Amino acid sequence: MTRTVGELAEFLEATIEGDPRATVSGVAAPDSAGPEDLIYVESAKHLDRAAQSAASCVIAKSGTKVGQKTVLAVENPKLAFAKAAAWLLPRAAGDGQIHQTAIVDSSARMGADVSIGPYAVIERDVEIGAGSVIGAFCFVGAGSVIGDRCQLHPRVTLYAGARLGHRVEVHVGTVIGGDGFGYVFGEERQWKFPQVGGVEIGDDVEIGCNTTIDRGSLETTRIATGVKIDNLVQVAHNVEIGEHSVIAAQTGISGSSRLGKGVVVGGQVGIADHCTLEDGAMAGAQAGIPTGKTIRGGQVVWGTPARPLDRFKEQYAWFARLPELAERLRKLESRKASE
Repeated sequence: MTRTVGELAEFLEATIEGDPRATVSGVAAPDSAGPEDLIYVESAKHLDRAAQSAASCVIAKSGTKVGQKTVLAVENPKLAFAKAAAWLLPRAAGDGQIHQTAIVDSSARMGADVSIGPYAVIERDVEIGAGSVIGAFCFVGAGSVIGDRCQLHPRVTLYAGARLGHRVEVHVGTVIGGDGFGYVFGEERQWKFPQVGGVEIGDDVEIGCNTTIDRGSLETTRIATGVKIDNLVQVAHNVEIGEHSVIAAQTGISGSSRLGKGVVVGGQVGIADHCTLEDGAMAGAQAGIPTGKTIRGGQVVWGTPARPLDRFKEQYAWFARLPELAERLRKLESRKASE
């Protein structure tokens, strides 16, 4: 989509320093940008790259000069760039067609302009909102509900009864609504605990490739509005994730844990069952949070078992010195023994 710099400035509530009639049609990194690509500068160390770029327009902080280029001056260049990209490059809409190889039950209810790709399967009593796109080889189980303008990339699986809000994007290979890992040992065997609950995904959620979100056991697994989940994440039964939280790749969240609003979880974090991460909590990469632990609102933790960041760094510094301290201890013991 081609826009003038003036239109873009109005959309971003930015101040123009340069030519408002210049046109912008895409976004790029400075080194690969063309004349109509928009770029951004967040720190002074990148000014030279931006100045040498072929781009004619750059988003930067107020008062920043970038050669002879037109500048859109804002307080947060990276945020403004992301918003501009979403406006200039909206997600591609489907063609509103159902491929001849798709299997769609006659009881399925679909809004206007729904697209269904090759070999997709839509079971009975499914609801799909207007403008949604179901990719090739997707499976949508009986009674599932998909809101308006959702996109299921190829090979996504929704078990029966899964519910997705509006504008949800689910990437390749993700499975939503599988059974949770719940067993009770007795009489010398494992008995499966019922996995008959639901799974609900809120509006504007994005879920990465090959992530798995289990249905609740007797309750409902809930992913709230605006949550962003990376690739290869496991969300177990009865988990609740609050609005606008971010979960990085290879994280595992065990059953009945609760994450509040705006929680940030780094890569490969392990969260045991019945944990609570209050609003705004942050867990650093590879942190391990033991069963039942509560991370207080706004607290930053790291390490295994997870502990406050300052404490972790202090302890880690001592840990790095253990060989040196052990050698000193051996010398002291040897000297003591010889006395």
